[in-house]
Amino acid sequence: MSTNVPPQPTRPQGSLTPMRRRKPGAHPAAKGRETRTGMVRRARRINRTLAVGYPDAHCELDFRDPYELAVATILSAQTTDVRVNMVTPALFARYPAPAALAGADIREVEEIIRSTGFYRAKANNIIGFAQGVMERHGGEVPGSLDELTALPGVGRKTANVVLGNAFGVPGLTVDTHFGRLVRRLGFTDAEDPVRVEREMMEVIQRPEWTWFSHRIIFHGRRVCHSRRAACGACFLAHDCPSYGVAGPAEPDEAAALIASDDRDHLLAMAGLGTGGHDGRDDEEGRKS
Repeated sequence: MSTNVPPQPTRPQGSLTPMRRRKPGAHPAAKGRETRTGMVRRARRINRTLAVGYPDAHCELDFRDPYELAVATILSAQTTDVRVNMVTPALFARYPAPAALAGADIREVEEIIRSTGFYRAKANNIIGFAQGVMERHGGEVPGSLDELTALPGVGRKTANVVLGNAFGVPGLTVDTHFGRLVRRLGFTDAEDPVRVEREMMEVIQRPEWTWFSHRIIFHGRRVCHSRRAACGACFLAHDCPSYGVAGPAEPDEAAALIASDDRDHLLAMAGLGTGGHDGRDDEEGRKS
């Protein structure tokens, strides 16, 4: 995988989310009593805590260059990155550059990407994208938001993924995980992805936009699930107004909902299991 994103700092500066938990519904934000300044401070503390929880957070799509990342991101709609990564090796072996994909037989492309779902629309989108790159940019994927979103099949989400991970330009990736979590955390009540992006741009510092996106998405996939969040085993519980509302607050019941390879680390971050604080100390907890 290729990436131009700068490496994460080994230790974020500033206080982190305490391990202690409030009663469900007791967070000031859940009662409408949090100030704008308090919300911004909480969001940035959560970002620092997520950096400790997910020190290896990254784009989970496999790619070698901006072309491959753009195509993979278009294919990722309504499916998993794992599924996309199973398909793209054959796709890029057959169409290694925009010129090849721009002239592809759409039926051949459909057959290769069929397992990603919505394959007819996706085939049309990625071929259209490649044709746009050839016609407007001489075969080179552009590195600006306006130029990317002017290409067929490319919305703001895809553009920000490409900018942040292939060009090192900070951007917020508002996918379903991102939107769900920032609403549960009380940072916005917006449903429209563009509005979510704009509101979060005012909350999180620009250099952190790409990393914040990765961390939030990692947390959504591992802990803060769509149907039933692992609230009682979440290391952000103290800072979350949806604690105990989005999922069970009982630790053992919640812990059973976490099944990722880094489960032990995540439980340790939440003060469960044998891992202790795992990078968070009581002094930092008291500062918050």
